[in-house]
Amino acid sequence: MKPFTVLLAVSLSAPAAAAAQGIQHANVVALQVTGDAEARFSMVVLGDGYTAAEMPKFREQVDKHLNVLWSIEPFRSYRNYINVYAVEVVSQESGITCDPEVREQRDTPLKTHFSGGCENPNARGILVDQKLAQAHAERATPHYDQILVLANTDTYGGIGGRVATTSGGNSLGVLITPHELGHSLGGLQDEYTYSARGKPGGPYEGGEPKSIHMTLLTEAEMKAKQLKWWRWLGEESLSGGVIGCYEGGSSRTTGIWRPSKHSMMISVGYYFDQVSLERMVQRISEQVELIADSTPADRSVMARQVIWIDTPQPVYHQLDVTWEVDGKLVKAASRSRLLDLRNAGGVKEGSTVTVTVVDPTEFVRDPDIRAQALTAKRSWKVGPTPGTIADAMREFSASTQTERPVGGQDVIYVRPAIGTMVAPRVSWQLNGRNVRPLTPDGQTFELGAYNLTPGAHRVTARIETVDTADSKGVREWVIDNTPPTVAYTLTESEARQTTEGEPHYLMRDEFTMALDPKDDQPGYVVAEFRVNGDGWHHFYGWPDAPPGTPYRFTPRGTNIKELIYGSLSSEGLSPQPWEPREPGWGNHRIEYRGIDAAGNIGEAKAFRVTFLPSPQCTQTITAPHAGDLRVTAGTTCVTGTSVKGPVVVEKGASLVARKATLASVSASGAASVEIVDSTVEGAARITGTTGHVTLFGTTVKGERALSGNAREW
Repeated sequence: MKPFTVLLAVSLSAPAAAAAQGIQHANVVALQVTGDAEARFSMVVLGDGYTAAEMPKFREQVDKHLNVLWSIEPFRSYRNYINVYAVEVVSQESGITCDPEVREQRDTPLKTHFSGGCENPNARGILVDQKLAQAHAERATPHYDQILVLANTDTYGGIGGRVATTSGGNSLGVLITPHELGHSLGGLQDEYTYSARGKPGGPYEGGEPKSIHMTLLTEAEMKAKQLKWWRWLGEESLSGGVIGCYEGGSSRTTGIWRPSKHSMMISVGYYFDQVSLERMVQRISEQVELIADSTPADRSVMARQVIWIDTPQPVYHQLDVTWEVDGKLVKAASRSRLLDLRNAGGVKEGSTVTVTVVDPTEFVRDPDIRAQALTAKRSWKVGPTPGTIADAMREFSASTQTERPVGGQDVIYVRPAIGTMVAPRVSWQLNGRNVRPLTPDGQTFELGAYNLTPGAHRVTARIETVDTADSKGVREWVIDNTPPTVAYTLTESEARQTTEGEPHYLMRDEFTMALDPKDDQPGYVVAEFRVNGDGWHHFYGWPDAPPGTPYRFTPRGTNIKELIYGSLSSEGLSPQPWEPREPGWGNHRIEYRGIDAAGNIGEAKAFRVTFLPSPQCTQTITAPHAGDLRVTAGTTCVTGTSVKGPVVVEKGASLVARKATLASVSASGAASVEIVDSTVEGAARITGTTGHVTLFGTTVKGERALSGNAREW
């Protein structure tokens, strides 16, 4: 972050002016400015409870929060629509008031505190003096749309609103940020099924909710009436599972339904599902002027003039731009942000020239939303007088940022200053070689179309009439097309094998996983994982634990302050404590990947886990067994030894063999059979097992016959 000077003689709003006398010394840092604050969604990040010595900590936490935000749609695709400023507010004391881990008063500039006084050990609402926050935010820009306050605490907490708060240092704090923006920006409701942690919320008793992602309707009724999320029904949810109707939401357990089993608004860590994502795209677009600037439309233009518009630029896709003269489409100008009327055909005095800009994003299916929030039009009348003629300034007025590397799939853009009669030509080079852009105005360069090799590349844009030494008419970008890598570390396994080319581990009772993402460029790298093809989940370590603490998987999850984490049951990683759920024993496939600061998504890799409970042995054999072994009841465990004769497991009994050598195995109607990291010299015939059968890391030299078993893991 490079501080820059901002004059305090800004026009403060009434609430902010009233609080101005409480403003402390602070540096304002422009983290990302993509356009005029009035024409962008502008967010100001404030810190509270950070001393001068802790400012490096604040900067590091801001970098982490923002890079996580940029990894989540729609912020990932619409990053160029967003301005971000940081205000480094210096506190004389470290921490915030009534932190449940400390429960003490703190004197901080924004008066940030946990709600409920200092007596509640489970407090999680973080409140701030709104007027003081607004006064500090206006030091960055009076045209902010959102304030985000990072509180200097490692305790989980936050709250939504135009002034949203989150924990700066908690492992889940980076995920509270997009969740709270779902409230303040998207107007989304919590999909929680409780009003107080650990207690079911009871039945919903009202009428049809106004919320776009809550309903009393069935799927059939939504389709028939074309209401709520009917356009998305049956789609694979971006947050896992299939979009349909899942009971519970709005702090009620029954009688109301949400679109996805788990999404950002019920379980932080997952993405927004499509229903919420569509609303978020709508709200961001409503904050942004799709035609941010243009040839003045309040007076006539000449029939031989160049008309231009300026638009924001999504990171990964183009906007649709069409031009019409007297209602007739000018095909040659499709996707161009300028139109030379001399080449438009049929332009005469009295003609009307109209441009239409549409965002074709696949995140929006509602045509009304697209027409109202993702479409802009502007028209000009062709008149008889030349008016004011302006020369092209031979410089770029805006472009994709050049301070950090650009991702390998980005759409790079430039906006040349355009004169009345002349449209500057822009030339592009990729690694020193001239290339033609794919749009007629030459203002965008789609990196994804060039199949870049892994590694670093260089792209240059230049106004053709500009000298190479004139920096105003030249832009250059470093392209980071090296995806991040992620290494994983697991609890030591009982056994290991390879299944379909992937590492496969046998774990018992519980296991932990740490993900370590790496990249060749600076900036926080996000790690994600998903279980059994469910939704991608952010890897944050472990709740309320120091950085570097691994994530813990158990059969039914771990209860931390009445929230469940790490459950391998079919209900997902974070079911509610009261929800019935079967233990998640069996086979699981865990994928993992990274997203770097440039937005590159690394290749997803995977490992597998066979997850079993520890056996309750009623008989244990650790010395060589010379004859036959008949298991008639209970659980017989054979560990690290051999059985020279046939092993027979009778109905209702169980066998667990580990690092053993067995002559042969036969079982019919057994309760369970586990043969792990062992060798069977003869046949293994196992049928009708009522529990599970597991042959893991085991060689069967004779016939291997498994049939009619309840579960084969």
